[in-house]
Amino acid sequence: MIKIGLISDTHNYLDPQVFEYFEDCDEIWHAGDFGTLKVADELKKIAPVVGVYGNIDGEDIRKEYPLHQRFEREGLDVWMTHIGGIPGRYCIPIRREMEENPPELFICGHSHILRISRDQDLNKMLYMNPGAAGRQGFHKHRTLVRFEIVEGSIHNVEVINLDMD
Repeated sequence: MIKIGLISDTHNYLDPQVFEYFEDCDEIWHAGDFGTLKVADELKKIAPVVGVYGNIDGEDIRKEYPLHQRFEREGLDVWMTHIGGIPGRYCIPIRREMEENPPELFICGHSHILRISRDQDLNKMLYMNPGAAGRQGFHKHRTLVRFEIVEGSIHNVEVINLDMD
């Protein structure tokens, strides 16, 4: 079993609550738009970070994190990228591979809109966008996601609203 903290679109702001919510996580996955490497360095104080760069990220972040990450955890095939689209409307650069070789879990950010759903057309692939955890953008709520992966299955998915008292 591995516990994951999922975050995106921090835009150079890391809410202090993240340390509390992710303290028991084995890994933190960042779906792009870190803002600066300082955000990644702070997250690494909690747990190892797996990430992708986003459209606002500079060369320093792009040297450290790729555009796409395709990896396996606990037997689960995961693909993470920043700009991915939504089920039924994936971005053109990834659409073909998505249709020919869908992962079991697809993670993206960019939209600042929290969404977790199954794509029935792609082998019931689980789609996750954790929304935005930073202050910049049009989103009304800053959100994170936590979940566990056990033997190739996702369990105990939690949405965390950072704006709640």
